Amino acid sequence: MAGIIIGAPLTRWARRNLLYCGISGLTGLLGFWIMVVLLAFGLTISASVLGTVVGLLLITLTLRLSRRVSALHRRLLRWLLGYQIEAPPRFQPGTGLLGRLDRRLRDRVAWRGIWYTLIKLPVAVIQLYAIASAVCGVIDLSYPVIWPLFNGPGLGSGHPLAVLQPLPFGGTPHVSSWPATPFAAVIGGAFVVAGVWLARGIDLGDRALIRGLLGRSTMAERVSELERTRTLAVEDAAAALRRVERDLHDGAQMRLAALAMNLGMAREKLDHPDSETVKELLDAAHRNAVDALADLRDLARGIHPPVLDSGLASALASLATSSAIPATVTADIATRPAPAIETIAYFCAAELIANATKHSYANQIKIKIYTERTGLLRLEVSDDGVGGADAALGSKRAQGSGLAGLAQRVSTVDGRIEVSSPAGGPTVVIVELPLRA
Repeated sequence: MAGIIIGAPLTRWARRNLLYCGISGLTGLLGFWIMVVLLAFGLTISASVLGTVVGLLLITLTLRLSRRVSALHRRLLRWLLGYQIEAPPRFQPGTGLLGRLDRRLRDRVAWRGIWYTLIKLPVAVIQLYAIASAVCGVIDLSYPVIWPLFNGPGLGSGHPLAVLQPLPFGGTPHVSSWPATPFAAVIGGAFVVAGVWLARGIDLGDRALIRGLLGRSTMAERVSELERTRTLAVEDAAAALRRVERDLHDGAQMRLAALAMNLGMAREKLDHPDSETVKELLDAAHRNAVDALADLRDLARGIHPPVLDSGLASALASLATSSAIPATVTADIATRPAPAIETIAYFCAAELIANATKHSYANQIKIKIYTERTGLLRLEVSDDGVGGADAALGSKRAQGSGLAGLAQRVSTVDGRIEVSSPAGGPTVVIVELPLRA
């Protein structure tokens, strides 16, 4: 146990903890003062009638900044300590000025980020204190080596050196000779060990705060998200049923009705010698039967494409061959997703290819599908077209392109969609889905 405690400063995790303490502590102090100043000014100004607009703008700016700072803390935790915190859902703006303002002011994720920033102040102070303890200890440890450099070749006397220590009490002891420097080294080693273990402890506490306040969601938000996705799933199922009913009524049903009429008229003509009329009626009935079978086949393919039985990679390859724009598929699926996930991914790819064909004026489409270690299925569809796509729910451009519908369908299984489509292109749409619904 003593070896573990004393040897901790020489381990890799000690260096990572100290580095995280330094960067996260400085980020926490800076974020605290920025949030406090902006929020205080916003609340103070909005209390007056004339300053309401400016105050609300400052508050919304603070909430937007809170999300960015929260994302930075999650990235620092992942980069330096290797601990992954699942990010909360992306902010979905409302429609219109008042709708956007209302959504922003009721953004629970941003308000939890502000709470974390406020709580972060004492945590950041302790983190920086751990860094100061370790730095002071390292300097004290070096006294036996640096004494001859500052005091000449003689080891018996010289200018005294202050023994650095971060404690607010006890004064500042000095060493005035080289034989006394091992005493400073022992004190320095104790401060290094204490700083390393303090950094580890406070980093564990900070990790718990990030997980609780900056993670995916609290229970109440999770329930709200499940209620929203359940509503979307029910609406999507109802829309699918209406679409099937409409296709049956306007397509196969009409053709089968025409088939029955043609067969009835042909039967009536059997007693007459006009064989040409009977032949024409039978030809029309045959065409109606073939068209009805084609409609039923298309309808069944729209519910569940049979090509998915061979796997998602084969289905996407078949989809790419039928694209009007040359398309390539790169697949690396280590674990086969659930059938429902495969169906959603297939229809997302089909919609994105159709969208690119209609609006992008692209020369090439690239499709990448692969699974990640985190249990996600990632679909990337990119084209070299003119760009300008927008996945914002409720926007006219999104409704015209079908991206809003894709976002709703993906969200029913806790998936998400990202669109990068600057003016002039290229357009890259990323769909992330869990392997199991």
